[in-house]
Amino acid sequence: MAGDDGSSGRGAAGGGGGGGSREDEVQIQIAGSSKPETSCARETPPQNSPTKHWHWWLMVILNIFFLIAGQTASTLLGRFYYNQGGNSKWMSTFVQTAGFPVLFIALYLFRSKSTETTIASPETSLTKMTLIYVVLGLIIAADDLMYSYGLLYLPVSTYSLICASQLAFNAVFSYFLNAQKFTALIFNSVILLTFSAALLGVDEDSRGTNGLSHGEYILGFVLTLGASATYSLILSLMQVTFEKVIKRETFSVVLNMQIYTALVATIASLIGLFASGEWKTLEGEMHAFGAGRLSYVMTLLWTAISWQIASVGVVGLIFVVSSLFSNVISTLALPIIPVFAVIFFHDKMDGVKIIAMLMAIWGFISYGYQLYVNDKKARKTSVSVE
Repeated sequence: MAGDDGSSGRGAAGGGGGGGSREDEVQIQIAGSSKPETSCARETPPQNSPTKHWHWWLMVILNIFFLIAGQTASTLLGRFYYNQGGNSKWMSTFVQTAGFPVLFIALYLFRSKSTETTIASPETSLTKMTLIYVVLGLIIAADDLMYSYGLLYLPVSTYSLICASQLAFNAVFSYFLNAQKFTALIFNSVILLTFSAALLGVDEDSRGTNGLSHGEYILGFVLTLGASATYSLILSLMQVTFEKVIKRETFSVVLNMQIYTALVATIASLIGLFASGEWKTLEGEMHAFGAGRLSYVMTLLWTAISWQIASVGVVGLIFVVSSLFSNVISTLALPIIPVFAVIFFHDKMDGVKIIAMLMAIWGFISYGYQLYVNDKKARKTSVSVE
């Protein structure tokens, strides 16, 4: 995406960071970085050299693994927490960001001399970055709370498939905020994932067998849908921040974004936990936890760690590719989660859910093929230029 001055909003690779540091090794250069970068350019790997090409794909694959593994584990553990007697929505919200301190390890490993003690680039004021982190952190806290309510009131399979609607919301935000260009394949992907969620919204059997009332199901559906929209907005705002405010090409920028927004969201969740009075019930909740007190602690701990693994994958894909692609990969995990939900929680998997799952997978394949087409076209262009 081009910056306000018409130059590449992401900047040329090699700028920033200490010479010879490990952080320089993970910088990503977009093909044709000397020209204004379009949204299509961000969807394709760099073509200037085979090394950079495979390095780009390695970063993409690694972040995809983090996102899918972390999202699947955190969702299943979140449902396990409720199934075993946990009932604190604010605690469930808190653990979604509370694991951020583990990211300081990665930040130390990928630090550079120029960024070791700062959270903003030399061109960006500390005040501006602090404001961005606070605003995004508060939005994330609100989003996590809506997800917590949705997971409480919906079966995991229904919850996960409704979350696939976030891609449709992201399409709107990406168009207006990130100048995302859409092809027929991307449009097809958005429509399929939207219909997949809509099927579950009108299907009475998606309520499951856990005694949900009609009102609770509707509330869970609406809050999960709202959380998906908010999540999509967060991704697009992060992409705008990377391109037009930070304008740096280092992995520490990704980690700083995750760490400081998570810090704000965690503080907001703690305030909510104490203000709501739910903190008073936590001790009794731990003693009454079906799987035991140790399991209660370990469930919360691994939920927090899993969320951070997923978050690194999400922000990493925004950084390397785009917010829309990051959201598409998020939806890839969603059809996978219901399979585990049937195995571990005995969720009902009827015909409507199977159709919704197949539509979600088809939607992902559609977008994945568009990425392949972009890559192939970029290779041909690179060869013809040479």
